[in-house]
Amino acid sequence: MSRSHALPQVVRDPELPERVTIYEVGPRDGLQNESTTVPTAAKAEFVHRLVEAGLPVVEATSFVHPRWVPQLADAAELVDALVADLGERALELPVLVPNDKGLDRALEKGLRHVAIFGSATETFARRNLNRSLDEQFAMFEPTVSRARAEGLEVRAYVSMCFGDPWEGAVPVAQVVDVGRRLFDLGASQLSLGDTIGVGTPAHVGVLLRAFGEAGLGPE
Repeated sequence: MSRSHALPQVVRDPELPERVTIYEVGPRDGLQNESTTVPTAAKAEFVHRLVEAGLPVVEATSFVHPRWVPQLADAAELVDALVADLGERALELPVLVPNDKGLDRALEKGLRHVAIFGSATETFARRNLNRSLDEQFAMFEPTVSRARAEGLEVRAYVSMCFGDPWEGAVPVAQVVDVGRRLFDLGASQLSLGDTIGVGTPAHVGVLLRAFGEAGLGPE
């Protein structure tokens, strides 16, 4: 008797999207946690391999002050290396910009996509941004407005959407309100972060439906 090598039948859940886009942030979010300084050439090779592997979006680095994240102090040099390696494609790689000075550096390099990093909770906003939950929007406003005026796409990260280690459960309405305010500032895309890894499929569904009911769902 011969065994069948037919592939298993695939039945797609009709409630799931037909496709997803992988947004790779390892070169920025992952490397900033390494205690040993990674050489710029190694970072450039890392990004190059991710791009060549077929990932559609690779966030390359952050134009943050070196005092905050020493690992990313070579952001400008890394962009130069990527442009030399990837040409025009490198200018499409997103970078994180914490403020107007970071945006200045991204614009100087001719980059076309930037990201900001916000919080859905009061405690994390104060610990990570040294701002209150409300004050963070005033900090973001000039950066987002100028980026959009320059024709850049702006991705807004929202941390602690599904739980906060200091505050516990985060109200869905609070997350939706933060997202709405970021869209109102001019963000073109929102990333809802499960920062501490406590989200569940049901919780994700509830949050996405809440955004949809607020008129903020995907087009």
